Amino acid sequence: MTTAAASGVAARAPDACPVCRAPAPKPFLSVDGRDYWRCATCEASFLDPRQRPQPEAERAYYLNHENRADDPAYRRFLSKAAVPLMERLEPGAKGLDYGCGPGPALAAMLEEAGHPMALYDPFFHPDPAALDQVYDFVTCTETAEHFHYPAEEFDRLSKLLRPGGWLAIMTCFQTEDARFAGWHYRRDPTHVVFYREATMGFIAGSRGWSCEVPAKDVALMRKPGEAA
Repeated sequence: MTTAAASGVAARAPDACPVCRAPAPKPFLSVDGRDYWRCATCEASFLDPRQRPQPEAERAYYLNHENRADDPAYRRFLSKAAVPLMERLEPGAKGLDYGCGPGPALAAMLEEAGHPMALYDPFFHPDPAALDQVYDFVTCTETAEHFHYPAEEFDRLSKLLRPGGWLAIMTCFQTEDARFAGWHYRRDPTHVVFYREATMGFIAGSRGWSCEVPAKDVALMRKPGEAA
């Protein structure tokens, strides 16, 4: 492992942080032939944009995941986000599972609890009609780390929410820098951006949303305004 500065990538720095658009991110680390940058403003770390996977390789990697909607272990994992979210929803609230993947288990769990769900995923449910509506809540579980353009994605998510609506994000928060090189989350080739808990607070605060962290690796953000 070397620092990014030592690897020579510093002279080709990205113009801005893809998460918050702040200028001049700094070199962070180079490891396994991949170069990572750090934003001093929102504290996100991200893969060099030139090293992001191509769509065909990305989709092929997702197909190796075994995340079945009827898998009890997977449902327990998703319940970290589902349970605190449902505690805050009105009965019958309508939601969107954004980045649902090929096996939309979370959507199934929420529908079973009485919440009508729409699905969107650029690879497995590319339904543009789902993006022409507004929702009482949007879920985004194990998805935000795949965003190539996070700032644009969060702007889109805001437009998909009604005033007073909830956005539920679940992604492994980065903690100690010393663990980053060997972190299993970093080693996934489709993971290109890594958020700290503070990053989630910045994303919410910069848009005027509230943000709470009810469980490890879960952020619940609320758009201002009165829910319908």
